[in-house]
Amino acid sequence: MQQNNLTLDLRSYSAETDNHLHDYHQLVLPVSGQLDISVGRQSGRVDSERAAIISAGQEHGFSGSEDNCFVVADIPGQLAPEFEQLPAFIHLSPAIIQYVRFLQQQLQQYNSVSTQRQMLLLLIQLLQEQCGKQPRLDRRISAAQNYLDHHFGGAVSIGRLAQVANLSPRQLSELFRKQLGMTPHQYLIEKRMQRAWQLLEQGNLTIQQVADAVGYSSLAAFSDRFRKHFSIPPSYFRRSGK
Repeated sequence: MQQNNLTLDLRSYSAETDNHLHDYHQLVLPVSGQLDISVGRQSGRVDSERAAIISAGQEHGFSGSEDNCFVVADIPGQLAPEFEQLPAFIHLSPAIIQYVRFLQQQLQQYNSVSTQRQMLLLLIQLLQEQCGKQPRLDRRISAAQNYLDHHFGGAVSIGRLAQVANLSPRQLSELFRKQLGMTPHQYLIEKRMQRAWQLLEQGNLTIQQVADAVGYSSLAAFSDRFRKHFSIPPSYFRRSGK
């Protein structure tokens, strides 16, 4: 089973399911009820203070109580490679428990995909910090990230980004991937697509104007990238009732 995009939603589980695996990480966080999970050779329980981290490629199965609900996140492996080193079951800090309650409330209401992506990225950061896996960014990578955050609407070359970071293009790509879990190009696309979704959702601009705003002079290239990223075309927002 493949999952190329971040997803975050509320799920309930049946009494039992066959073992299976997928090529993305999965977080199972408690809302109500209990869930017994086997991950590889380990067995544990997700309850009011414990969560499960199922890393990509791990065979797993579960058995849920009669009435249960969980916040479940599906995360592409390249976005959080550190999850492969985290334990399958973790005790949640009070801060994360509180944040899970916030996520539940938000998911029960209408939220755009871009908003859910931001909430999920923060959740990943909180878990990494709790487990001591969130590295302090190298100042050179921080400079490159900041440049992308402020210039993603224009033309961005790896050469210019390397100059900002005072690194060679090869050093920049390797260190950026190591610290942020993606290449500078992947990060740039993520920033552009998130902003494009927000602009399309607001409905004030034409699709061409949105494409121009996020660095695409070609409408066809923008539409193709947007469809690949979100599995829907930009024209989705221009249909009646959307």
